[in-house]
Amino acid sequence: MAAKADESSPAVTPGGSSSPSPVPSSGRHQLRPVKFDYADSFACTYVVSVVAASIAELATYPLDLTKTRLQIQGEGTAHPAGKSNMQYRGMVATAFGIAREEGALKLWQGVTPALYRHVVYSGVRICSYDLMRKEFTQNGSQALPVWKSALCGVTAGAVAQWLASPADLVKVQIQMEGRRRLMGEPPRVHSAGHAFREIVHRGGVKGLWKGSIPNVQRAALVNLGDLTTYDTIKHLIMDRLQMPDCHTVHVLASVCAGFVAAIMGTPADVVKTRIMNQPTDEHGRGLLYRGSVDCLRQTVGKEGFVALYKGFLPCWIRMAPWSLTFWLSFEQIRKMIGASGY
Repeated sequence: MAAKADESSPAVTPGGSSSPSPVPSSGRHQLRPVKFDYADSFACTYVVSVVAASIAELATYPLDLTKTRLQIQGEGTAHPAGKSNMQYRGMVATAFGIAREEGALKLWQGVTPALYRHVVYSGVRICSYDLMRKEFTQNGSQALPVWKSALCGVTAGAVAQWLASPADLVKVQIQMEGRRRLMGEPPRVHSAGHAFREIVHRGGVKGLWKGSIPNVQRAALVNLGDLTTYDTIKHLIMDRLQMPDCHTVHVLASVCAGFVAAIMGTPADVVKTRIMNQPTDEHGRGLLYRGSVDCLRQTVGKEGFVALYKGFLPCWIRMAPWSLTFWLSFEQIRKMIGASGY
C-alpha cells in the first residue's frame, strides 16, 4: 500500500521534475515589498537633530544670553581713567538685571538667528559624526575607541561651526543691543536681517566669518566634549552595567557630556564672543583685537587667566540642560519614528 505523501515534500510534475509545494497563505510568511528605512536615513537624521536642537535652544536660551553678557564684562577695565562698563557681577544678578531693566522677553533676544544657526550647525555636526562613526566601525553600532571618537567629534564640530558662523555672529550682535541702549549708545542693528545686511555692508561677504577662527576652535572643543563624551559614556554604561538603551542611560551620558563640553569650550567661547562683539572700522577690521591670539593675550594680561572662564557657571548650567534636552529629544524622536539608537 502506497504511503500517504508528506504534505511538505515537493510535488512531482508530469515531466518528472520536482517543484516545491505551495507555501501556506499565512500573513507571517507572505512576501512583502522591502520598504525604505527612512528613519535611519541621512535626511531624517538631519531633520531630527535640528528639531531636537531647536527644543533645547528655546528652553535654555536665557542662560546663553546671560553667559554672553558676563563674557563682555570687564572689557572696559583698561580704558582711560579706569572706567569700566561692567554693570553686573554674577549670573543671577545679570539675569535679573536684564529682566528688570529691559523686560523678561529680552532674555530671548537673538533667539531667531540662534535657531537659524542650528538648522546648519546641529544637522551637520550630528550627521557628519554619524557618517564618520559608521566608516570607522562598519555599521556604527559598536563603541568607538576614545581617540577615534575624539577625532570624529573635533572634525564634525569644526566643519559644522564654520558653516554656521554667520548666524552665530548675527546672534551675538543682537544679544548685546539691549545692553548698548542701557549705556546710552546708539543701536547698531535692529533685527537679524538688518544685522546681516550691516555686516555685509561693512566687511563684505567675508565679514560674515568675523571671529570664525575662535568660533571653530570653540566648536571643535565643545563637540570633543559633547559628542565624544556622550557616545563614549553611553556605550560604557550599556556595556559595563548591562543596561538597555533607555532614558536613564541618556540622562547620565548627556549630563557628563555637558560638563566636559563646558570645561573645554568656555575659554574659546570667551574669545569668540569678544571678537564678534568688538566694533569695526569702515573696512570691517576690529578696533580692539587683531585676532583670537591677540584677544587671548589681552584678556589674560589685563584681567587674569580666570577671565577665560567668565560665564563658566551659566555656560555649564546651560550646557548641562541643553545637552540633556537635546539628547533626550533626539533619542525619543528617533525611537518614535522607528530609528535605531544613536
